Amino acid sequence: MATINCIGILTSGGDAPGMNAAIRAVTRTAIYNGLRVKGIMRGYKGLITGEIVDFTSSSVSNIIQKGGTILKTARCPEFREAEGRKRAYENMRVAEIDALVVIGGDGTITGAQRFAQEFDVPIIALPGTIDNDLSGTDATIGFDTALNTIMEAVDKLRDTATSHERLFFMEVMGNTAGYLALSGALATGAEAAIIPEMETETDQLKTLIDNGFRKSKNSAIVLVAENPATGGAMGLAERVKREFPQYDARVTILGHLQRGGSPTASDRILASRLGAAAISALKDGQRNVMIGIRDLEMVYVPFSKALSRTKSIRKENIDLVKILSI
Repeated sequence: MATINCIGILTSGGDAPGMNAAIRAVTRTAIYNGLRVKGIMRGYKGLITGEIVDFTSSSVSNIIQKGGTILKTARCPEFREAEGRKRAYENMRVAEIDALVVIGGDGTITGAQRFAQEFDVPIIALPGTIDNDLSGTDATIGFDTALNTIMEAVDKLRDTATSHERLFFMEVMGNTAGYLALSGALATGAEAAIIPEMETETDQLKTLIDNGFRKSKNSAIVLVAENPATGGAMGLAERVKREFPQYDARVTILGHLQRGGSPTASDRILASRLGAAAISALKDGQRNVMIGIRDLEMVYVPFSKALSRTKSIRKENIDLVKILSI
């Protein structure tokens, strides 16, 4: 196995609070271990265009508290093509990069998996996504911060909800996963969470109405995962208007507000631990794995498992939202 002297770091896909903390940890742990570090701007696009800069310890000073990513991020359709990946590999060689640490979600890891297979490049991935939808890890960088943003928004919305007898749908992100909606419902005392994982089993809106959400309350807040399976908050509000016109439904869509903000202590610590573990993994000869956290311990998760979509929602949490909303 070739000796690793220089690593490249990139962030790809949607930004997530804590990415900068991860960049900082990867950079400084690598330098501590005698490795050179290069920052790749704008994700895989920067690999293709050669936007690669030398990183020192001072390059990552004063960033642990900042949201977003100092490396920027961009969509890169060219990396999905063989020619684009070939140019990326050639630029890696010119920059003398021996291994990559990539930070992002399922799209990022999918790209890393293909790149590693084609060019035998050692790659370590860090799970950076507010959706918390990657298998093999209990948490992803950015999830806790996004959850706290949702909690603050619902707390504010509750003031209005209690002043008006209305049914409020708040739409949150989550892609194909309902972790943000369900965890947000538990954290805020919301009356329900409508998530894609349950949509094939039951008509969640009808269940909410049939259970009589106003039996003991004059208002209700329902967190809805942004997903075609749920119809999203707007789709649900339209259904209420058509099928349950006796209720006054209103919609709040948080959108990209959930991605921003200074990362919480939990996200900073998680990102720092994962970043340091990425360098340890490369030193141990690991390649093509995502660093995850299971029961507070760092674990190596093969790319195929991280992308397997087997991460399941805890049924007991769904039941708990229902129990606590009476």
